[in-house]
Amino acid sequence: MSTPIDRSALNAAQRAAALQRLANERYDVIVVGGGVTGAGVALDAASRGLRTALVERVDLAAGTSRWSSKLVHGGLRYLAKGDLPIAYESARERHHLMTTIAPHLTRPLANIAPDTSPAESALADTGILLADGLRRAAGTPSSLLPRPRRLGADAARRLVPGVRAGTRGIRFTDGQLEDDARFVATLARTAAAHGADVVTRCGAVPLDADRVELTDELTGESFVAHGHVVLATGVWSGETEPAISVTPSRGSHLVLPAAALGHPTAQLNAPVPGHFGRFVFAIPIGDELVLLGLTDELDANADPLAPSVPHADERFLLETINASMERPLTSADVVGRFAGLRPLVALSSAVAGGNAPTADASRKHLLLDEPGRPITITGGKFTTYRRMAEDAVDAVAKRVDTSTQVRDCRTTELPLLGAAPRDALARSSATPRYVRRYGTLASQLDELVRADPSLARPVADGCATTRAEFAYAISHEGALLPRDLVDRRTRVSFVDAHVPEATETAQELLEAAVVTD
Repeated sequence: MSTPIDRSALNAAQRAAALQRLANERYDVIVVGGGVTGAGVALDAASRGLRTALVERVDLAAGTSRWSSKLVHGGLRYLAKGDLPIAYESARERHHLMTTIAPHLTRPLANIAPDTSPAESALADTGILLADGLRRAAGTPSSLLPRPRRLGADAARRLVPGVRAGTRGIRFTDGQLEDDARFVATLARTAAAHGADVVTRCGAVPLDADRVELTDELTGESFVAHGHVVLATGVWSGETEPAISVTPSRGSHLVLPAAALGHPTAQLNAPVPGHFGRFVFAIPIGDELVLLGLTDELDANADPLAPSVPHADERFLLETINASMERPLTSADVVGRFAGLRPLVALSSAVAGGNAPTADASRKHLLLDEPGRPITITGGKFTTYRRMAEDAVDAVAKRVDTSTQVRDCRTTELPLLGAAPRDALARSSATPRYVRRYGTLASQLDELVRADPSLARPVADGCATTRAEFAYAISHEGALLPRDLVDRRTRVSFVDAHVPEATETAQELLEAAVVTD
């Protein structure tokens, strides 16, 4: 009896077969860009019955999508800017993510907004209560995201032990991602499970609306693939679509050990002096780490894949959070740093002044659908990737041959691989770390460890990531090179000290996989 093929497994053999099909067969849609938007488009298209391919020049979540703050925003930050439509859209998309799409990769996160001046605190309270109204309007139950409530000093210290004594404020709850890069990889695998071909390390040059020249970055071989082209290239959108102007904005983060803040269980939002509605936040994440962010600085010359964190950004983040801390944090507490570039997009004046393609500024993402040109979807936010994907595939549906039956979008009700109700995940007998990061797929990692107990060892001394996670990423998640493993399928690189040994482990397991094949 033959072993059934796992269509969701991404690996070197799957990649080679997909490249062969791309060279010889026609697709309904070819998506260029392997971030959260591109992966979302691939899943939406494949789940509607379209023959779909996703190609990415580097790796899944190689750019902005892996550098987010790991949050699922419900709209509060947009209410502060007076943008009710995008706030409501964010609340709805948060609802879909946390209840159906990815309950295994999302979780509630308590927040503390400390009191400042009476006037500012009253405004903040009003905004938080309005955001809770959006939560109710979106249908998200208070059992998942509790209602806001006032918080006394003792309660604040219990949630964030390092906060300045006497801090009071308001507690509210928002959504948190386990890991943005892990989410993108799971999204791409779910697209593959629905029939999409996913190929990384594959450069793409769009030739026209339904042809793209692809280059295998590992062999240098090039060929032309055929299918309606969708460009989801983020901060690179201006390079592939001249009608778009992209202004990159740098968002810097620092990584600190949770012990430096007293092992917080809630996000602390420290107000930026002189900027109402803007905060620096300390976010507890997995593996006993805290993220400190976020800056917002124009940076046209930054490396889109891995922008550096300037000293001025680090100083700003530390000084702002220290106004709310009992013990000041210093650079000596910082164990890692990263930054990402937000693609702030607009139409060029020439296009905007004439017959402009489709654009919906109210949603803060941009869809270009111009006859004879590839479809471009760009801008937006991580939380609203699904809506962006729906808009892009709606545009594709108008272009495909009339004989092709295109189903309605169903991604609001389509769980990602590994998804299950939260109570079911809580009852799982699998290794808790794996359940937290893989949901119901955790049993597959436990099976790897049972077959080879050495895979239970950490990839580096003092690191929580295990060799099984690297091995699984190679066999099922399309990791081809050490950096795919260290930087994206896991986040070992958040702690600088873990990178050298983990890179050696990654190389060892990749070489072993080649020998096994």
